Amino acid sequence: MLAIAVLSVCLLRIIYVLCYRLFFSPLRHLPGPFISRVTSLQLMYNEFTANRRLYVHGLHKLHGPVIRLGPNEVAFATAEAAKQIYSVGGSGYEKPRFYHLFAHFDGQMNMFSSIYRAEHAERRKRIADRFTKTWVTQPQILAIVEEHSRAFVSKMAHLTAVRNSVDVYRYLHAYALDSVTHYLFHPYGTHSIDGGEDMRQVEELCYHDTIKERYTEVYFPRLYKLFDIWVKAFRPKKGPQSGYVLDHVRRTCTKSGVDESTILFKYQNMKEAIPPLEIASEIMDQLIAGIDTTGDALCFLMWHLSLPESASIQQRLRAELLESTSAPIDDLPYLDAVVQEGLRVYGPAPMSFPRVVPDDGRVLEGYFLPGGTIVSSQPWTLHRFDTATFPDPEAFIPERWLDEEGKAERNRLFFAFAAGGRGCIGKNLAVLEMKMLLKEVYSAYKTKVAPDMTASMEISDQIIVSRPKDQICLLSFEPIEAA
Repeated sequence: MLAIAVLSVCLLRIIYVLCYRLFFSPLRHLPGPFISRVTSLQLMYNEFTANRRLYVHGLHKLHGPVIRLGPNEVAFATAEAAKQIYSVGGSGYEKPRFYHLFAHFDGQMNMFSSIYRAEHAERRKRIADRFTKTWVTQPQILAIVEEHSRAFVSKMAHLTAVRNSVDVYRYLHAYALDSVTHYLFHPYGTHSIDGGEDMRQVEELCYHDTIKERYTEVYFPRLYKLFDIWVKAFRPKKGPQSGYVLDHVRRTCTKSGVDESTILFKYQNMKEAIPPLEIASEIMDQLIAGIDTTGDALCFLMWHLSLPESASIQQRLRAELLESTSAPIDDLPYLDAVVQEGLRVYGPAPMSFPRVVPDDGRVLEGYFLPGGTIVSSQPWTLHRFDTATFPDPEAFIPERWLDEEGKAERNRLFFAFAAGGRGCIGKNLAVLEMKMLLKEVYSAYKTKVAPDMTASMEISDQIIVSRPKDQICLLSFEPIEAA
């Protein structure tokens, strides 16, 4: 009898939930697949199979700029909705607990993982001045980035002399790691381009697929804890949470004598002392963000520039670089356009950035959303959905960024670094690194996709970022003098 009573209660509960979601939920009138009104299982399936980005984009193309992804989740593909979600009211809506995934050292919070706006603003304020364009373009900072760009080109020259192709995926991530670590804690930055022990950090940070593990932690936290215990007991952790990488960052953050221009120096010399583990978590967060954004964006961009159909783009870029050898890096309009278009088409973080509707609810694009609803926009769709702003959106056309007509609307929809007070704090550094490396490479070389390049450059998603599916990109480098 007890079992029958329990089953009856469960059945009534299921019927109640289904009836509410189908007939009484404030979200019932939103466009989207019927199954999304009832359950999030289809969305979860696409997340675990690394297909969320394309699934969401496909729903937008089918149903329009507003879609219901689940009983309590809605996605938007308009500039105005993105502005409301991420920028208005300080820095938009609060984050969900999803962002706890990005804490380090067994749960030590940092800027990216912090959920509440006030906490995030306080963390950001500590170092905001070190990421302004004025600070990033100081001569000593430019010199460090230029040094690593030249080290990359030198490595390409050395490797090209002994073989016909070079795996730039590996060395672009090494370049990104070396640049960001010097910015964070010079003179203790890495020199992974040269190989050796520092290259191990590139391998730990860039060569592990963690999407199923991360989503298991989101949806099945108890199961994940069991998995985590098993990992610790029977094999070392891989990826950003590996003991090797965490220990390296933690040790570095305790060192003295760091350069006054670095982020670590700023943390170590705050008026109010910050706990060492908190500093380490902040530094680790910025290190991971720095290697993912720059390394993957440059890899996709250099690959595209090396395709036969991009020969004219590469030629125009080279002409600008050779005609303006002494011009400041930001006074090269075509270089800027190439980088902008690269970030639009191959943005390194194309996935959704979820937020939570405030308790009293909000109206977005004409729909009332009750408090607690998960809302988001994804850069991949914002960069493609509005074909009036981005005609032929799948085509790589740098010239679109040189046209004054429509410039304001393009900028409103440009979301490669998110937006608002919680947008990417390191965007100025990332763009500088991209421009500097492209300048050094294409002032001296032509690049082509190598004849032995058989690896897939299909975009493969992780939980926030994306990367080439096979994590190999073989290019040939041909000196200009020999062209």
